[in-house]
Amino acid sequence: MHDERRKNLSWSKWILIGGGWLAFALFFASELVVTRFYSGRPLNIQGALFNWLICGGLWFASTPLILRLAHRFPFDRKRWLASAFVHLSASALLSFIMLGVFTFIAWQFGRTEGAPWMRAFRAQLVASLYAEVLTYWMVIGLCQGIDYYRKYRERELRASQLEAKLAQAQLDALRMQLHPHFLFNTLNSISVLMSEDVIAARRMLTRLSELLRVTLDAVGTQEVSLREELEFLNNYLEIEQTRFQDRLSVRIQVEPEVLNARVPNLILQPLVENAIRHGIATRAQPGWVEICASRENGIVKLQVRDNGPGLNSDSSKPFVKGIGLANTEARLEQLYGGHHSFELSDVIGGGLQVDIAIPFRNGLITAK
Repeated sequence: MHDERRKNLSWSKWILIGGGWLAFALFFASELVVTRFYSGRPLNIQGALFNWLICGGLWFASTPLILRLAHRFPFDRKRWLASAFVHLSASALLSFIMLGVFTFIAWQFGRTEGAPWMRAFRAQLVASLYAEVLTYWMVIGLCQGIDYYRKYRERELRASQLEAKLAQAQLDALRMQLHPHFLFNTLNSISVLMSEDVIAARRMLTRLSELLRVTLDAVGTQEVSLREELEFLNNYLEIEQTRFQDRLSVRIQVEPEVLNARVPNLILQPLVENAIRHGIATRAQPGWVEICASRENGIVKLQVRDNGPGLNSDSSKPFVKGIGLANTEARLEQLYGGHHSFELSDVIGGGLQVDIAIPFRNGLITAK
């Protein structure tokens, strides 16, 4: 399959090169005819076509040698002087041979107006040697330009691949920071419940095993549907509600049309965990967490709110984002660049509100 494709590409390349030399011959043949017409000289369309088609054919036959020389002696900084000498010698020698062959063909077909072959050859050298040398250098320049462009595209592709791999590695590193943090809190809660409510502890272990299974199945997946994200979040919330019981109430308000929207994997869990840890766990009175999702003008809006102390719980200390919030913001930056927003604000009456806005896209993308 690959050999056939390579063969097709080779044929396509030589057809394109042949077409280029044909266009070269027709252009200069037409230029000769037009010049004769405006100068009042007799038109010789057949002769002009014959001469320039022979010339184009000779250049086409010489193209493999020129391409080999261009590849073997490129004009790089280390050996440009040696390459210039080789190409200067090759251009003179090749032009000399091609003019000799051209004159011989023209002489065989009676196109030298009765002049002997040697005299016609000397006339061709005087009239066309510089033009032939210039044509050779134009071909070499075109080869070098194409080669530089190909190398530029290869470097651009490698840079793009390296950037994608770096972004993937950074995302994986951020997720690896989230998982131990979540596991530590959950296992600590199970440890506490073991001495208070064994049934509840077992239920938490069951939910934890389900969460781990889902997490392992989604290794390498950076985006999931909002529906899948909410299913994962519900398992997590069931663990936390077992832990806090009546102290935690949860409200989820999601518009049906955004359930299939793509969202970053594990984007809501660290935000809800942060709300519970700072808004519920530190207080004796009951608290609530609200998760909302909606669509507006091609944008998916996600919101997590709680009735905890909010940003200004301690005015003497500046607010510092924890691991969950910092990693969430970093992941959004890696996935969406400038096409997202991540905002923290105080809720009127007390509490923290986290707002995320990302482009609305249907379906799933899995990055392995």
